[in-house]
Amino acid sequence: MTEVRPGPAASDSLWERDEEVTAILRAVEALCSDRASHGELLVLQGEAGLGKTTLLARTRRIAEARGCTVWSARGGEVLRSVPFNVVRQLLQPALLSLMPEEAREYLGEWYGIAGPALGIAEPGGGQADPRSVCEGLVAAVSRLAGRDWPLVLMIDDVHWADEESLRWLAAFAGRLTELSVLLVVTRRPGEVSGDSAQLLEAVAAAAGVRTLSCLSPEATAALTRSTLGAHADGPFCREVWAVTDGNPYDTVELLAKVRDSELDPVEAHAGELRDLNRSARGGGLVARLEELGIDATRFAWAAAILGTDISVQLVARLATMNRDDAARCAELLREARILTEPDPATAGAGEGDLEFVHPLIATAVYSSIPDALRTAMHGIAAQVVTDSGLGAAAASRHLLQVHPDDDEELVDQLRQAAREHLAVGAPEAARRCLERALLEPPTPEVHARVLYELGCATLLTAPATTIDHLQLALSMPGLDGTTRVDAVWRLSQALLHNNQLEDAVRTVEAEAARHPPGPVRLRLQAVQFMWEGLHTGETITPDRSERLAELAAGCTGRDNSERALLILRGFDAMARGENAEEVAELCDRALVNGRLAPGLGWTDTEWGIELLLMLASAYAYSDRLDRAEALYNEALRAYENAHWSGGHLALAYAYVGLGHRRRGRLREAEQALRESLAIAERVGRGLPLYWTATCNLVDTLLARGHVEEAWEIAERYGFAPPYPATIVIPDPRSVRGRLLLAAGRTKEGVAELEAAEQAAAVRGHHNPVMVPWAADLARALAVEDPARAARLASDVRRQAERFGTDTAIGEALRCAAALETGPRAVALAAQAVTFLEASPCQYEHAAARVEHGIAAGSAAELRRGLALARSCGADGLADRARAALESNGFPLEDTD
Repeated sequence: MTEVRPGPAASDSLWERDEEVTAILRAVEALCSDRASHGELLVLQGEAGLGKTTLLARTRRIAEARGCTVWSARGGEVLRSVPFNVVRQLLQPALLSLMPEEAREYLGEWYGIAGPALGIAEPGGGQADPRSVCEGLVAAVSRLAGRDWPLVLMIDDVHWADEESLRWLAAFAGRLTELSVLLVVTRRPGEVSGDSAQLLEAVAAAAGVRTLSCLSPEATAALTRSTLGAHADGPFCREVWAVTDGNPYDTVELLAKVRDSELDPVEAHAGELRDLNRSARGGGLVARLEELGIDATRFAWAAAILGTDISVQLVARLATMNRDDAARCAELLREARILTEPDPATAGAGEGDLEFVHPLIATAVYSSIPDALRTAMHGIAAQVVTDSGLGAAAASRHLLQVHPDDDEELVDQLRQAAREHLAVGAPEAARRCLERALLEPPTPEVHARVLYELGCATLLTAPATTIDHLQLALSMPGLDGTTRVDAVWRLSQALLHNNQLEDAVRTVEAEAARHPPGPVRLRLQAVQFMWEGLHTGETITPDRSERLAELAAGCTGRDNSERALLILRGFDAMARGENAEEVAELCDRALVNGRLAPGLGWTDTEWGIELLLMLASAYAYSDRLDRAEALYNEALRAYENAHWSGGHLALAYAYVGLGHRRRGRLREAEQALRESLAIAERVGRGLPLYWTATCNLVDTLLARGHVEEAWEIAERYGFAPPYPATIVIPDPRSVRGRLLLAAGRTKEGVAELEAAEQAAAVRGHHNPVMVPWAADLARALAVEDPARAARLASDVRRQAERFGTDTAIGEALRCAAALETGPRAVALAAQAVTFLEASPCQYEHAAARVEHGIAAGSAAELRRGLALARSCGADGLADRARAALESNGFPLEDTD
């Protein structure tokens, strides 16, 4: 046993918790030993009543004795619908100590992102990105932790934390190695399911989980004698253990009842323990509460409804009693060990005067309220909160519990609450409010708008649900004008994310047909062409490219719909391998003075990121890399400045990496792509952005000559069939085929490149740089099937000359040279060097130099190629050049 203290104080003692206390002591000592020490997370797990909260109280005493700052919070069973409840509690001590200007200074660029979620700043307009808010909260805690080192954070009952706080906690736990913070949380196992359970498991995976056990018979006997006196005999003590199953909380409560009843703790009275135990919890607790009188019962019920920050004044308003009666009831409930003053070890810095002695008591009291009365009290509580000026979002947890009753005002309140939740980055809370509003139900003229708002709230988290809501909204009266068009746009996005691309196209096509010629119809047509352009399967409309070319021919770029069509036409022309000069001219017409038009920026939501990535990629593969890189870097800056930390940022890093790869800066490309992949991992596997990051990283590692590392990345991240339904740049089949060939799996590589050939033919994608299967396949078949290899090389050259870029023609000449020998190979390799020297793609230029040097036996050319390869970071190519120099007897001293 850890300690023995007689008398009433025994309830605060810890029994058989030596290991846990020792772990806490060690963690606190490690924290205090060095400001640069790594952070640590301890998870204390156990069923209700096993002493988790008492361990947190001990943690506070240990930490404060060592001079630590301690912040604490507690999850609440009835508060799980309140977004950011736990993280707000946790940060209250720090936030309350800061003036507004100090908070701005500490949070810096994250103030506008995390501030609204923490309740210290007004939200901006529109819907906040939940991932950015989560990152902002991580940054906020990290910065404040640096100010208040050594800092200990404690969260009790984390299984009852709101989902938004759990997301923050999972992200923060993953960053603890970068911080000098001790985080201690307690949880019950198996208490929640779904996303919350997954987040809790992610937290546990980053920690040393310690599972608490029940007390042994010996510890129970010691606790009994410490509380009741040494004369408590053995049979009595054993019965205490049998009745309570060794649960510390139940044991303490039972012993308090024994002491209050003045029962002599001897074997003769052991048979009375079971009745006493029943009166200490569950139905017995409710009976004990009723014995205190109706006023005390009403007070306890009102306290359970509030759940947190239980002030006598607020309870009095909710229970409809005067202040004196409320104070008297509070005292009665304190004496009955139902309510108590907040324990600083487990309560935040709220304004409450009271809290329940234990969550088990709070649950029992809340459950004891008759259903109809409980519902009515939540309705009154919502009014009390609203009258206090706390806003619709604060009242919404109570409104969610009110019975549906055709109340238009309640629908309006819930819609307003949803808007407030979305503005601070809590779409799940918004979803709950809008789903409840539908149950009221809304009036016919409002119903469609509620469905539309619900669809907007669930777009990023539940595409399938969004589809149902928006399809129903569009089938009802009430959505008109720009709202209806926006609903169609969002529905098509949800269908796309739900792998229903053909339905997405049909949806916008049908809506476009409802409108006369003009900007609205043009916008919908552009969306249709965009979704068709992203599809990897068979073209949904066989004459798509012809119709797109015809529609774009009349566009001057006078509005964003026309600009979108010009971008789509430019991308389609690039992918099909049409003349690159015309591609660039189309893309240039989509800009305004060389820049993106207002409303078409990277953070604008009307068109989405896909359109702008098509624009940048059309430039990138048309040898206009300066323009492409400017767009890629602009995207990265825009998302970083806006603190968009999810899929948009992952794609921005991926395309910045692609720009570096095309330019030949392979080291920089690898760095950006690894960052993209790390962000994509947090967003979720299987999404197109995940494929983009992985495909580009594999392609870059192959260019560097790091074949084993490329294979390991492909294996780890599932870079293999089946491929996504949306296009990925560069073509993943071509990249995987090249990977298989480099790994010596020639037969599989040839099969993969032939699959790439078939897929490209279906889509009409003949750009030999964006979809480079043919050149690699020709090289692979050079020995086994030279005739077919020659035909492929000839086709590549014809398509490259049609496209007309230096890169495409130079690469085609490299392929042709690889199939020849003697003077013919030398001449073709020399021509490849000429074209690629004028290309912005320095890796391909380096490869051409090395291959020309090998074919011609030229030391000078090999040295030039080696220097270029080294500057690009193409280690494999550099090794090949060195080997060629050595095999020809050329000295290396001028190269290394």
